[in-house]
Amino acid sequence: MTKCIASGVLAVAAGLLCSPALSSDVAPPAPARADAASAGGDDRQSAGQAVMNKLSGGAGQPVLNALRQDFPFLADAIVGYSLGEVWGRGRLDDRTRQLAAVAAFAAQGNLTVLKVHAGYALRLGVSPDELKEIVYLTTVTAGFPRAIDAANALREVFAANGVRP
Repeated sequence: MTKCIASGVLAVAAGLLCSPALSSDVAPPAPARADAASAGGDDRQSAGQAVMNKLSGGAGQPVLNALRQDFPFLADAIVGYSLGEVWGRGRLDDRTRQLAAVAAFAAQGNLTVLKVHAGYALRLGVSPDELKEIVYLTTVTAGFPRAIDAANALREVFAANGVRP
C-alpha cells in the first residue's frame, strides 16, 4: 500500500504527493529514451492525430497547424504526448475530459486554450449551461476576475458556434 502525504501546491495540483521514501511499492522512474521514435513516437503521433480528429471533427486545429511551421518539435510534442499519450487515455470520457480542461484553463486564465477546448466541448455534446457552471465554479477555485474573463471567453465561443447561451 502506497503511503502519501499532502504537500503545498503539488498537493493541490496533483491531489496527493507520494514519496518513494514513504512507500516500498513505488516503481523507479523509467530510463530516459534517446528520441521520440524509440519511445513509440510514431504510435503516439498516430494516436494523437486520431484524438485531434475526434475532437475537431476532422477539421484540425489552427493553432497547432501554425506551430508546425516554426516550432515543429513543439507541435510533435503536443500531438504525441499531450494528445496521443495523455488525452488518448480511456479512463475519462471525452465530455468529462473537456469539462476538466475548460475548468483548468479558466482557473489558469489561459483564455486562448479555454476557447479551443470549450469549442470541442460543445462539439462533443457539453451544453452551454454546463460550461457556464464551470465558470461559476471558477469563482471558488480562482476568484471572480478569472471567472469573469472565462465568461467573456465563453461568450465568444458561443457566438462563433451559433450557440445561444
